[in-house]
Amino acid sequence: MSDCWLASPTLTGRTHLWLTRPGSLTAHLRQHCPAFNVLRLRQGYAHPHPDEHHLLHLPRQRWVLVREVLLRCGDQPLIFAHSVASLASIQGPWRALAGLGNQPLGEALFLNPRIVREPLSYRRLDARHPLYRAAAANLANPPRQLWARRARYLLGGAPLLVSEVFLPGLT
Repeated sequence: MSDCWLASPTLTGRTHLWLTRPGSLTAHLRQHCPAFNVLRLRQGYAHPHPDEHHLLHLPRQRWVLVREVLLRCGDQPLIFAHSVASLASIQGPWRALAGLGNQPLGEALFLNPRIVREPLSYRRLDARHPLYRAAAANLANPPRQLWARRARYLLGGAPLLVSEVFLPGLT
């Protein structure tokens, strides 16, 4: 497994179509599933993962706000989403992040024309990556690998990193 995120995923088929879908993943999931919902799993302070801190322009041991949710169709988990913002950002441009609860972040990101999404990057995850372990904890029989994508969003120059892990219920 590569230790880096890729500019394009190295697979084909249904998973590739979902990974590379432009626009709001939340909007696409709503079209795919009338029973779409968001379940907030965790929101609190933590250190960023080893491959995240540099994208937020932070030292590795700096505290960040982490929000983790499942995007679901009824009770079926489809996407494990992991969002990370610096504490300065959540007191500034990204302050609405702290109050989302079970509301989807994706809708808010694409409704605000001042928010810029940088290019997506992709990675196949296995048990060595903390995103895999967090996503797999929500699955009865997790596969050996899961595909993920991530993007950095900018608002007023402040970055927000959003990673989405694609679960077997969707792919």
